[in-house]
Amino acid sequence: MPITFDEQHRIFKLDTPSFTYALMIYQENYLTHLYCGARIPDTDLSYLIYRGRFSSLSPYNTKVDDPFFSADITPMEYPTNGAGDFRIAALSVRNANGDAVTDIRYVSHKIYDGKPALPGLPATFDRDGKAQTLEIEALDTVTGVKAVLLYTIFEDYPVLARSVRLENTGNAPVVLERAYSACLDLPTMDMDMVHFYGRWNKENTTVRHPLQHGIQSIQSKRGMTGPNHNPFLALAKSSATEETGEVWGMNLVYSGNFAFDVEVDTQGCPRVLMGINPTDFRWHLEPGESFQSPEAVLVYSNTGLGGMSRTFHHFYLDHLCRSQWTKKKRPLLINSWEAAFFDFDDDKLVEFAKEAKELGIEMLVMDDGWFGDRNDDHRALGDWYVNEKKLKGGLSHLIERVNALGVKFGIWYEPEMINPDSDLYRAHPDWAIRAKGREHSISRYQCVLDMTRQDVRDNIFQQMYDVISKNNIEYIKWDCNRHITEAASAVLPPEHQGEFFHRYVLGVYDLMDRITTAFPHILLENCSSGGGRFDPGMLYFSPQIWASDNTDPIERLTIQFGASLCYPIPSLGAHVSANSRASLKTRAAVAMCGTFGYELDPRKLTEEERDIVRKQVADYHKYYDLIHYGDFYRITSPTENPFLCDWQFVSQDKKEVLFTRVVMRHPENMYLPLCLPGLDPEKFYTDEETGKVYSGALLMHGGLDLSSYDFGENGDGTSIVKYFVAK
Repeated sequence: MPITFDEQHRIFKLDTPSFTYALMIYQENYLTHLYCGARIPDTDLSYLIYRGRFSSLSPYNTKVDDPFFSADITPMEYPTNGAGDFRIAALSVRNANGDAVTDIRYVSHKIYDGKPALPGLPATFDRDGKAQTLEIEALDTVTGVKAVLLYTIFEDYPVLARSVRLENTGNAPVVLERAYSACLDLPTMDMDMVHFYGRWNKENTTVRHPLQHGIQSIQSKRGMTGPNHNPFLALAKSSATEETGEVWGMNLVYSGNFAFDVEVDTQGCPRVLMGINPTDFRWHLEPGESFQSPEAVLVYSNTGLGGMSRTFHHFYLDHLCRSQWTKKKRPLLINSWEAAFFDFDDDKLVEFAKEAKELGIEMLVMDDGWFGDRNDDHRALGDWYVNEKKLKGGLSHLIERVNALGVKFGIWYEPEMINPDSDLYRAHPDWAIRAKGREHSISRYQCVLDMTRQDVRDNIFQQMYDVISKNNIEYIKWDCNRHITEAASAVLPPEHQGEFFHRYVLGVYDLMDRITTAFPHILLENCSSGGGRFDPGMLYFSPQIWASDNTDPIERLTIQFGASLCYPIPSLGAHVSANSRASLKTRAAVAMCGTFGYELDPRKLTEEERDIVRKQVADYHKYYDLIHYGDFYRITSPTENPFLCDWQFVSQDKKEVLFTRVVMRHPENMYLPLCLPGLDPEKFYTDEETGKVYSGALLMHGGLDLSSYDFGENGDGTSIVKYFVAK
């Protein structure tokens, strides 16, 4: 049994072949944390509860017969507010008396095979009966608030999925003021905090810094996850590298306001909380009502950051992305945006499709500008009917013409947004999010629809359904181009306005679920001004997300490397565009470290460029399985090396290797041998280009010889791609 309960010591152990998580029911039914790390066989881990002695200023429970126990320093499993633990709390409930003292204690538990779904929320799922779940019930006897702590482990992965369901079993209403999904108390601050930050057009810059005493955090309160910070955090041992050492990676399956808080206490022990950002969060619970938190995913690695990433990648493809396109070969597409922007008609799009077909491209995506009176970004969001001034024969006729060329068809939507200059806004101005009496902020000439409202979601769904159901649309790009200000709903009563942000996210999930359920054949790609909402919640619905509006390949290196810390390579939307300072070859090499596609006017390619594109299309098919399902290795990081960026893919059977180097700027010596990780030392690999044969051991420890490659006079923006096959 992967989950066991030792009744004598009252210890729960959750084991996979390489991972152990343990917690204990202590005296007076306190739930305490014991261990999270490499697999250990021992059953009695009770001594791990001690993290030093507490001071005279630390409160203690006189009923506990232990002079070393205080909630102030003990590693707690799900810490609460105001009852002796002065560190940051996972749960704080304001009761009918007006105070927020919260104290939950163990009541019961159950262990069962499989994994429950989380109502209204995306979450990881069991596949082939390889998951087991522990549910622990804990109760605050004063308020009647019951916390159901959910833990699921997966047989094949060092992964723990956690969430919390909070139920009001009392007789009076309460307000949840903090309801984090998980807490992890670790025994040492000898760790670095790893995360990524950014902005529009410059997402996912990786940063690593030592933990400090006090509280450090990353968060969003933009109404969405946002490009500034991502709901991902890793704690890496200070000595950990890309391929060695211990790392604890954490990701929140959520697309709204989030917070990852790390507090290092006076004992030098870090506490990590992950969940919904408590800023602007207040959830009103009447007796009998419940609240489900989003899911937190914890990955343990003893093979460095790379091992953590590869676990996230494969785990998400197996247990999070539910689209049929997750492991089904996706069509190679060209998007019209950078080629035409709003300036297109049906004839121009058919010309694009004809040229694309001759290059081997399989799908044309019509981006923004096909609906309502939409000729710029000032108007018509919300009016999802076809602009027949542009598409003169109508959408069906356009798609028929494109399909007749042997090309599939995709379309762009921005379902959550509305322009004040739109028919929908004129009919329903109250559908736009706005706080009563406040000026209405405008961003990108648009407002955000109130997705907490069923009538709003029904209207947008019906508009989308009317178009999609009548046309052979096989792909949707779902965009979201501004964040939420003046957050309030015209229909929520005052005591529920603190629920607005979370209800908004639930509304978006509901609409996405309805669309993907009605049209399961459609390949859905998410986008939010690029990678502004790149999170696991979106991956649940869409197997790929546009990584950034910045398509320059040199800039894309840091963007895609950062995202790869926890998101699968085939989820990173990446295209070859016309706007670049690098060669067409380098643009393709970088886009191949993602979904790969094109975003340019194919009519403007020279014959030489067309031949290059045909070769790239052939390579896309040749390397598809290796890139989508192989193991990804970051070798030289663009955030750590100002000159070079190196990465590789290795097939899981270790028979294929695809190595790529991009020269950002010319270093003193780019020809030094480079060791390639992850190969089989017993196999012999043939360089397809040169025919030279290397042992895996030689490539891993002696390195790849780059001295014969011509990077040009200065090398800037050049690249090399090497493909090896084992005999």
